[in-house]
Amino acid sequence: MRIDCQSHIFPNAYIEILAQNRHPPQVIRSGSEAVVTYGDVQTFRLQDEAYDPKRKLKDMDAAGVDMALLSTNIPPPCMLTPELGNNGAQAINDAIVELVDTHPDRFAGLACLPWQNPDEAITEMNRVKALGFCGIMLYSHIGGKPVDAPQFEPVYAHSEKLRMPIVMHPTVPTWGEAIKDHWMIGMMGLQVDNSFALLRLILSGILERYPHLQLVMPHVGGILPYMSGRIDHQTEVLGRARDNITQPPSAYLQRIYLDTVSPSTQALQYAYEYSGADRLLFGTDHPWVDMPRFVGLIEELPISEADKAKIFGENAIELFDL
Repeated sequence: MRIDCQSHIFPNAYIEILAQNRHPPQVIRSGSEAVVTYGDVQTFRLQDEAYDPKRKLKDMDAAGVDMALLSTNIPPPCMLTPELGNNGAQAINDAIVELVDTHPDRFAGLACLPWQNPDEAITEMNRVKALGFCGIMLYSHIGGKPVDAPQFEPVYAHSEKLRMPIVMHPTVPTWGEAIKDHWMIGMMGLQVDNSFALLRLILSGILERYPHLQLVMPHVGGILPYMSGRIDHQTEVLGRARDNITQPPSAYLQRIYLDTVSPSTQALQYAYEYSGADRLLFGTDHPWVDMPRFVGLIEELPISEADKAKIFGENAIELFDL
């Protein structure tokens, strides 16, 4: 079975809420066209045809993908003003519920939360858990605040209590102005910023305090697996950033799941060697990719068929209780 653990939609109801945000990110309408803007840092046009569920199912069929875990990519509702954050998260989650109810054998849901409102985030987590969602989304910063800020800790605690895995996803960095030229935000900035977010969760002790909290890091771990030796050297040899952890950072990193969204066979092979077959999840980042290519990259890895089966679906079935 093939389960795509990173597949995106962008509901029209959420577009309308983004259009109400008083500051970037927001949607600007020009006739029938909707453009997401982060001020002068980045813009992109929303393409209804790209997010069409019929197209997603067609592409899944062409690639032999059985199921997709649906989420919204960027901008997330945690970037909106507090009063809009709740509405935005609910609009996204309600749209996902509708798709899952219509195609229960093909789709499952990863919920967005209004992280900027921790109490409401917990309330929404309870709601989506009852609706059958299999996990929740976390982005690389929460309205500009770091993911390890103390006010968000109750959300992590509740995620562990409900056994709802957290799937991380990049968003435009707060320092995007420095790398907005040459499309470097998309090329590297998103992955670097998300890597800092995960490193914060490790070094702040979030994973120490919540040992049963399950995390998924997309895009074969960003840059962290490649920097793991240097990070451990900083903590274990030089004694830096040890206040909140009792193990080397690599020990926490290797308990995290990585998804396989990378067009590089070298990166996939390294992720396999670093994390092992039991900690890899197949993903595509649809609709922005050629889905059959990402299937082919896993099929071509020089690993056993048993390990490919784990990556393609068995790990996701166990992690997300599918």
